[in-house]
Amino acid sequence: MTAPPSPTTDTNAEIPETGPLSAREWIALLFDEGSFDERFTGIETPDPLRFSDSRPYPERVEEARRRSGGDEAVVTGTARIGGMDVVAAVSDFRFIGGSMGFAVGERVATAMDRAREAQRPFVAVTCSGGARMQEGMVALLQMAKTAGAAQRLHEAGVPVVTVLADPTTGGVYASYATQGDVIVAETGALVGFAGPRVRAVHDPGEEREALHAEDLLAAGQVDAVLSRMAIRDYLVRTLALVQKSAAPDPDLLPPPVGVRSLLTGWAVVELARHPQRPRSLDYIDRLTSDFLPLLGDRSGTDDPALVGGLGRLGDTNVVLIGQERGDLDPAGERRDGRVTPAGYRKALRLIRLAERLQLPLVTFVDTPGASDGLRDEAAGLAGAISDCLATMAALTTPSVAVVIGEGGSGGALALTVGDRILMQQNAMYAITSPEGAAAILFRDRERAPEVAEALGVSASVLHDLHIIDAIIPEPAGGAHADPQGAVRLLAPELRRALAETMRQKGTARRRRREERVRRIGREYLPGHSLLRNLGDALGDALGAAGQLGHRIRRRGEQQTDGAPVSEDGAQPQETGTTTG
Repeated sequence: MTAPPSPTTDTNAEIPETGPLSAREWIALLFDEGSFDERFTGIETPDPLRFSDSRPYPERVEEARRRSGGDEAVVTGTARIGGMDVVAAVSDFRFIGGSMGFAVGERVATAMDRAREAQRPFVAVTCSGGARMQEGMVALLQMAKTAGAAQRLHEAGVPVVTVLADPTTGGVYASYATQGDVIVAETGALVGFAGPRVRAVHDPGEEREALHAEDLLAAGQVDAVLSRMAIRDYLVRTLALVQKSAAPDPDLLPPPVGVRSLLTGWAVVELARHPQRPRSLDYIDRLTSDFLPLLGDRSGTDDPALVGGLGRLGDTNVVLIGQERGDLDPAGERRDGRVTPAGYRKALRLIRLAERLQLPLVTFVDTPGASDGLRDEAAGLAGAISDCLATMAALTTPSVAVVIGEGGSGGALALTVGDRILMQQNAMYAITSPEGAAAILFRDRERAPEVAEALGVSASVLHDLHIIDAIIPEPAGGAHADPQGAVRLLAPELRRALAETMRQKGTARRRRREERVRRIGREYLPGHSLLRNLGDALGDALGAAGQLGHRIRRRGEQQTDGAPVSEDGAQPQETGTTTG
């Protein structure tokens, strides 16, 4: 699916490049020309405390109205971005610093509820100094109101996109602004819960009083930092990618290509670890017509070993996640694909996003194992992996996992609980590394090649065990010999798998996935066939006994009533006259 044409706005040249913009300027910059329809305006500004400092609060409100040209610190309504319908709330810093009191909170919450009813994406542009002091706790409680309205949007599967303008602080930032499924900040924007004037805690040796958008990007708190003139195009891409789309048509896909020369054991391990083998980002970049990276676990870290975001495969919008090995250096930025607890929490964020928006989830598995240092263990590595496993198992949205390189232990399994599991013919997938197994079993890592065969790491063995659903062929010599050829062989099979699982219903899809995991391994139990036959025989015997008991009970009942009973327990048909 391609994005609708993007109407241009003639007023862009009038937008200043620095300093806070008014709500009207943001509207002119971001939305299709003439499309913004202001709504939800009939909400008055109260004066609950009869507040007065150098002047009464109502006088300040009237002055703000004259200066800003609006009647409150937010403008709400319906609009279009790139031809796509949205509901929007745009802050106005010129109205008492864009602060949120009752009227602002009520308008934002009303707009969110309207987006939920209409099933339209909600776009928030925030530019605020926080909650409005003149309304006291009434203003502070608007944080709970707007965050609750955002949660209702999440539960309804309505996308939420936030633009953090300069500045965004206080109660607005700590409520609906940070509830965005996708968050973009403008370059240089001051963003934080406590503004520099109100901060109570200062870290030792800190050189600055506030953080800016670029700091939050490094900490994985926002997905992108862009100049204000580039934000509209980003919103057009984002809104196009969060829409539900059609499943691939399998009739339009080329027929499957047969797999030849399947290798096993150590030969597979060497090919799976080849330094020139295509990695997750290689496949994502070449398989998608548009890919929008999403960053961070929203807890202060972005792990480069875990990549993901929104993308389009053919005409199908999906959420993509991949373990990225980069330069294969354990000491490098991507740590050879060893994902940290923060990386798995980032994956969990994307998995939940796929579920909320009911977008298919595609994962690319390629890691020697999780990052298992003592700091990682202390940061909750096992729990983060467990959360990924549990959440993927419970998905109602379609999911397809592709093992493209080395699938190592639980660190790989965390992203491999899919409706369909594909595996390239020269990839490997193992309970632990052959070296680790050799060290445990023989205290000799040099015996890894013989252990690799015993561990059954190859696609052919795993297919026979029903661990994976399909083996994806690779070019002669392996995927590294012809990376583009590897993409051409993977693309139709990935889309075919998506088509198969997207045809199923959500609850049935989850149940089938759960049954699949429960079933694996049962047929290899000692005496499994005997137990199964014995179970069938017992079932037949119990069924016959039940029928006999039913006949006996039925005969007794009929005899008690004085009516004759046939041999099978049914009352015999009478001929001639009937009695009442």
